Amino acid sequence: MSASSNDDDRLRRWRMVLGGEAEQSCGSLTGAMAEMDQGLAALYEAQGPGGLQSRDRRGGRGGSAPSVARWLGDIRKYFPSSVVQVMQRDALERLNMRDMLLQPEMLERVQPDVHLVANLMALSRVIPEGTKETARMVVRRVVDDLMKRLEDPMRSAVSGALDRSQRNRRPRHAEIDWQRTIRANLKHWQPDYQTVVPETLIGYGRKARKPQREVVLCIDQSGSMANSVVYASIFGAVLASLPAVATKLVVFDTAVVDLTEQLHDPVDVLFGVQLGGGTDINGAVGYCQSLIREPRNTIFVLISDLYEGGVEANLLRRAIELVDSGVQFITLLALSDEGAPAYDHALAAKLAALGVPSFACTPDAFPGLMAAAIRRDDISAWVAAQGLVTRAKVR
Repeated sequence: MSASSNDDDRLRRWRMVLGGEAEQSCGSLTGAMAEMDQGLAALYEAQGPGGLQSRDRRGGRGGSAPSVARWLGDIRKYFPSSVVQVMQRDALERLNMRDMLLQPEMLERVQPDVHLVANLMALSRVIPEGTKETARMVVRRVVDDLMKRLEDPMRSAVSGALDRSQRNRRPRHAEIDWQRTIRANLKHWQPDYQTVVPETLIGYGRKARKPQREVVLCIDQSGSMANSVVYASIFGAVLASLPAVATKLVVFDTAVVDLTEQLHDPVDVLFGVQLGGGTDINGAVGYCQSLIREPRNTIFVLISDLYEGGVEANLLRRAIELVDSGVQFITLLALSDEGAPAYDHALAAKLAALGVPSFACTPDAFPGLMAAAIRRDDISAWVAAQGLVTRAKVR
């Protein structure tokens, strides 16, 4: 290596240590070093890009910005675990979360905020033991608030779709779907009697002894998907409480974690998540594929921004296998209220071409989506009718 190269490398290292103010004397950074510098600046420079320091030192709410959870995950890409832990502990201080968790009066002022939960999830490994129970109280408060808003619409939409998804042609009187029966027999209208003669009766399905549908929620736990993880965990818990639905919940980065056994409590699910790290979508889809027992009765929902760190060709092959077997495969690029997500546009297009609709969905629209999937409606048509297509734009 030449002396000039050594000098350039030394200057870049000094630039990294001294921060943005040294750019004029040490030069600018590019590539991975520039991204590492942005991560450091966000934490340690008050005016750094996406700065994490709270504007309101008293309220302890500076961590509610959506970028925080993404940052907490992204730093794992560039720094070893020992350095990440130091940075996360520093973030805990600079976001005033430690004060909030130690002081009950501050906790009382916290408003339910899904971003706050996302940040606590990301910091769960470095929250001091003495305050972890308080952190769970914060998460519980937010989860309870979201459950009040989302549980009834989800339960009503899914239960209604399940009741009507299995029709029979020899229904008892109490099982007759009069609206569909009348519509099917309009040609038998009798003007003299001002009535319809129902030659064909259409009834609601009788209660099944086993689940009518299997739902697999497969959630990318990279930092950018933090809010989606919160909402998916709540919806997963509601689905798991319905006897007619067999629900599984899986989270992944480069490893796969099956959290189905924790679905009785969304808080347990959220504290089982480790935000950030790499992404192996193919490996996660492969694991979920092994869980599917009745493909034609299975709804598989992949919640991911589709930035694949695994083998894309294998992922597409698995998608073909799932669709051909009869699985309803849906990709949600985001499950949040944040608007248009950043995602891999090319991979989304490839999946759509294989019959896997890919779009962003708000929490309020998710119950309707699941009802449509249970009824086996055309999901692409349903998405267009809801106006959700416009949400899935590349930033």
